[in-house]
Amino acid sequence: MKIPFGDLSRQYKKYKNEFDSIITSVFEKGSFILGENLSDFEKNFAGYLEIKNAIGVANGTEAIFLALKALDIGEGDEVITVANTAVPTISAIDGAGAKPVFVDILENSYNINPHLIEDKINQKTKAIIPVHLYGNPCEMDSIMQTANKYGLKVIEDCAQAHGAKYKGKKVGTFGDIAAFSFYPSKNLGANGDGGMVVTDDDELAEKVRLLRNYGFKDRYNSTLRGYNSRLDEIQAALLNFKLTRLDEWNMARIKIAQKYINGLKDTPLILPELNLNNNFDNFSVFHLFVIRSKERSKLIGYLLKEGIAVLIHYPVPIHLQPAYNFLGYRAGDLPVTEKISQEILSIPVYPELEDKEIDYIIDRIKKFYS
Repeated sequence: MKIPFGDLSRQYKKYKNEFDSIITSVFEKGSFILGENLSDFEKNFAGYLEIKNAIGVANGTEAIFLALKALDIGEGDEVITVANTAVPTISAIDGAGAKPVFVDILENSYNINPHLIEDKINQKTKAIIPVHLYGNPCEMDSIMQTANKYGLKVIEDCAQAHGAKYKGKKVGTFGDIAAFSFYPSKNLGANGDGGMVVTDDDELAEKVRLLRNYGFKDRYNSTLRGYNSRLDEIQAALLNFKLTRLDEWNMARIKIAQKYINGLKDTPLILPELNLNNNFDNFSVFHLFVIRSKERSKLIGYLLKEGIAVLIHYPVPIHLQPAYNFLGYRAGDLPVTEKISQEILSIPVYPELEDKEIDYIIDRIKKFYS
C-alpha cells in the first residue's frame, strides 16, 4: 500500500462539482480582486471565530507582517516567540524590522512555555507571538496575563489551528490581533496562497485594510505607506465554501488522532495528548499528528519502505539555521526545543484518509516495535 502524506486531489474529487461551479461563477462575474466574494468570506470567517473584523491578505506570512506593521512594531523592537515554528513566523518578524527573541517550549504540547516569557522581557520588547503549533492551542490565559502585566501586544499565529479552542474560545480571539494561513495543506486551505488577519480592534482592522492595498483610502490616494497583499476572489470564493466544511473536516482529523492514540498506546512512542472533554471547549484540530521516537531515523526508513510517507515538522529549530545566525543563538540555548527536534515525526492525518490506510499505518508501526 502507498499512502501519501497528504493528497489534495482527494478533496477535489469529492467536491469537484462545487469547486468547478464556484470557479466558473467568479469568471462569469469578471471581478477578481477585492470583490464581493472576499467581502462575504471575511464576514463569514469573522462570524465563525466570533470576532469583529477579518481582513483577507495574500498569505499567512504577510498576515503576521501586516499585523506587526499595524501595531507599529519594527526597527529596534523585539518580539518574543518560539524557534520550533515554521520559518515564515520568523521571516515576518524579521521583514518588519524587529528582532525575534526565542523562548523554549513545553515538552507535552510543543508550544511556548508561558513561564519562561517574563525572563526575556526588556525595554525593547513590544509583542509576543504564540504559535498554536500542529493545531494545538497555547496556554493563552498565562500568556495574556504576562502581556497585560508588561503592556505588550499579542499576535496569535493561527496558521495551523483553524477552529481549535482554548477554554471555550477559538484561537485567534485572545490577543490584540491574529494571523491565519490558507496554504493548501492547512485545515482550511485555499487552492493557492491566502491569509487572514483578524481582530476585535476596529482601528487596527482599518489600518490592516489600508496596508494590504498600498495604503489607498481612496483609489490612487495613499494615506500611509502600504503594500500589495490581497486575497483574490477565486481563493475567497473557494474558501467560503470550504469554511462550511471546516468543523466536519476538523472532527475527521480528531477521530483519526483518536484511532492513532488508541492503536499506538502500547508502543514506546510518545503520542500527542487528545485534550478532549465532554463540552469540547479545549481541543487541538490536529493539523499534524506528531509522534516522538528515540529511533526516529530507523522508523522513518522502515515506514518509507512500507509505503507510508512521513515528514518532520521541523527538523532544525530556527535559532540553529544559518539564515538566523545573526541573532547569536547557539546549540544548547533552547534545550527542550532542540531535544524535541531530534525525536519528532509527522504521520499522515487528513480528512480523506481512509480507515484501511489508518489501520495499515498503525499495524506497520506496531510491527516495527514488535
